[in-house]
Amino acid sequence: MIQKDEDWRRRREIIESIPGFAATTARTLIADLPELGTMTDKQAAALVGVAPINRDSGKQQGYRAISGGRSGVRRVLYMATMGAATRNNPRLKSIYKRLLAAGKKPQVAIVAIMRKIIVILNAMIKSNQTWCADHAVTGLT
Repeated sequence: MIQKDEDWRRRREIIESIPGFAATTARTLIADLPELGTMTDKQAAALVGVAPINRDSGKQQGYRAISGGRSGVRRVLYMATMGAATRNNPRLKSIYKRLLAAGKKPQVAIVAIMRKIIVILNAMIKSNQTWCADHAVTGLT
């Protein structure tokens, strides 16, 4: 079906242009997150379930955690991020290492990279641009 639809084909090209992201990730994002490219960054992160949700009450400040969202998309994005952040993508790898050096737990750093990737993908699809190494740090130019 992706091959028959020009918009889906272009989305696949954009998603697969990110080092470490392959066909499974592209198909999952196209099928299970069709809104990508039409939302704000916060909406995209919340829809995937990688936005930090606070657990505050009155003067008590709780911890931030992710919750909700589309778990299927989150699982595939997690696996793609593990490969991209730790092996295939030098920009994301450097951000991941910087978060670890700042004292973040590895799981927290991976979720932060996942959120960054969703925000970048949302902007890339919105502007119809493929991956550029600078996107990981500065956003689209």
